[in-house]
Amino acid sequence: MRNPRQGPVAPNGGESLTLQQVMETMEALQEKVVASRANQERLQDDLAMSRETNEELRLSNEELHRVLQNQASTREEGDREPTTPPREFPMPFSQEIMDAMISTTFVGPKVTFAGTEDPEAHLTVFHTQMMLVGGSDAVRCKLFMSTLVGTAMDWFISLLDGHVTSFPQLTKLFKVQYIANRAPPPVSYDLFDIRQYQGESLKEFLHRFGAQVVRLNTKDETMMVHAFRKGIVPGPFSESLIRNCPKTFVEIKRRAVAYIAAEGEVNEKLT
Repeated sequence: MRNPRQGPVAPNGGESLTLQQVMETMEALQEKVVASRANQERLQDDLAMSRETNEELRLSNEELHRVLQNQASTREEGDREPTTPPREFPMPFSQEIMDAMISTTFVGPKVTFAGTEDPEAHLTVFHTQMMLVGGSDAVRCKLFMSTLVGTAMDWFISLLDGHVTSFPQLTKLFKVQYIANRAPPPVSYDLFDIRQYQGESLKEFLHRFGAQVVRLNTKDETMMVHAFRKGIVPGPFSESLIRNCPKTFVEIKRRAVAYIAAEGEVNEKLT
C-alpha cells in the first residue's frame, strides 16, 4: 500500500515532478526562449543593416548607369549638332568598371574620407576592411568611391570621364591629390619624446615604448637605451639602470619583466 506522505505518483508508476521542479523547468525554458529571441533580433538587425547598405550601393550603381547612358546619347547628338551640351554628371570610371555588379549581400567598408585626413591611413583602413570581404578590382573602385565625402567627392567627380580604369590607378591619383595631408614619417629621435606619465606603471610604459620602437623600426640599440632611461620616471628601477646600464633594449625588457614580477610577489605578501 502506498504511503500518503510520498509525492504524487506518475501514470507510469514513477514519482511525478514536484511543483517546484516543474516551475524551475519552465523558467529555464523561458530564459532560453528569451535569449533565442534576442539573438534572432540581433541577427535581423544586422541583416537589415547589410541590406540597407547594399540597397544604397545598388541604387548608386543604377544611377551611374543611367547617367552614362545619358552621356552616350549626348555624344551622339553632339556629332549631329555644332555644339555639345555640358555633361550633367562626371563619370570617371571606365565602362568595364561601371558594368561590374555588386551583390546585394555584399557589405561595404564603414569608413569615410572628407579631404582633410591622412590618405595613407584611409587606404590602410580601406584595404583592411576589404580583405575581410574580398571583391574584384572594379568592386574596390566603386566601394572606394563610396567612402569619399565632401571636397573629396568633389575632387573625384572632377576627374575626366572614363579616366579611371583600375583600382591601383585610382589609389595613385588619390595619394597624389592628398599628399599634403600625409603625416610626417617617424624618425628614430621620436623615441626621446616618449615619457612615462604620472601614475603610469612600468609595464604600461614598457609596452608603449616598445610599440614605438616597432613602428620606427630603429636598430640603434644605444639610442633606444638612452631614450628609455631618459623617459622613465625616477625610481628604484631607473636607479638600477643607472648603476648597471644595459647595452640593449632587449636587456631592458628582460630586467623590467623581472622587476615587475618581483614587485608583484612583494605586493602579494603584503596583502
